[in-house]
Amino acid sequence: MDIVAVNWVGYPRPQLRRKRWLSLNGTWRFAYDDDLRWRVPGDVLDWPHQIEVPFAPESKKSGVHDTSFHRACWYEREFALDHAPLDAAGVASERTLLHFGAVDYQAEVWVNGEFVTQHEGGHTPFSADITYTLRRGGTQRVTVRVLDDPFDLEKPRGKQDWRLEPHAIWYPRTTGIWQTVWVERVADVHFASLRWTPNLERWEIALHAMTVGPTTDELRLRVTLRVGPNILASDDYGVVHQEVHRRIGLSDPGVDDFRNELLWSPDRPTLIEADLQLRRNGVLVDEVSSYTALRSISAPARKTHPQRTIVCASARTRSRLLARHADDGSVR
Repeated sequence: MDIVAVNWVGYPRPQLRRKRWLSLNGTWRFAYDDDLRWRVPGDVLDWPHQIEVPFAPESKKSGVHDTSFHRACWYEREFALDHAPLDAAGVASERTLLHFGAVDYQAEVWVNGEFVTQHEGGHTPFSADITYTLRRGGTQRVTVRVLDDPFDLEKPRGKQDWRLEPHAIWYPRTTGIWQTVWVERVADVHFASLRWTPNLERWEIALHAMTVGPTTDELRLRVTLRVGPNILASDDYGVVHQEVHRRIGLSDPGVDDFRNELLWSPDRPTLIEADLQLRRNGVLVDEVSSYTALRSISAPARKTHPQRTIVCASARTRSRLLARHADDGSVR
């Protein structure tokens, strides 16, 4: 089968959405490796458990619900996906990317027995280009090895407890895959990241878009901002050195009521939908959807009070939330 358009409910990357994606959440084979006996997928001869990804094995919803200490674990599953078409030179017309939302703590990944990537850090996403590891015939196998030594107190752990049973303010440990795993197909040139920065004083929104892939051809980015059926801006920019960094000015009729309808606030969380296209020599190669909002947030200092006031500023409302000001200046 191929990757087809699916419902975006639960899409794992809402600010950079593509229509074609395949979720790998669900039932995987699962095994612990407390003695670190296994190094490659072929070493794992027995899979005594099944686990529901993306729930950590310590959780009830995973189906494992094992909160004891484990140094390593393995995951494996098959999924149906055709190899991307190849041209006469054997080059794939599209790239196939395998994404992991988060794996705690060190991950090694194989596809059809071929090593594709490794990653360290339990709270950040990562991906691998698996285009040329896919088999013809449609059935693919992905295997993940996870290392997460519960006795290593040097690695970042947030509030995960190092004791067998949680105590005081500490939470139960989280091991392994705990965010969505998914596959998508993209062109050799495609969007890699988007960042939006609103500016209420200038009545504009800054866009910082990054692309990946060959840069020899002329690339153009088309962006359209809208609220419902109303288009706020529609601009076209050249891609220089794989990025676009532009400030998009919004038409301002000078009427406060019109502005208020666009501003984000807790009681009226208006979102601005964004559609972006990437064209190479006039041909569409990538298309994504995103969103942003018009709002500003500040934390003015108060000399006579240990607390700070977080202000969500808009012309329509100013919502204040009390937050404890930590000694290091952060707001917790």
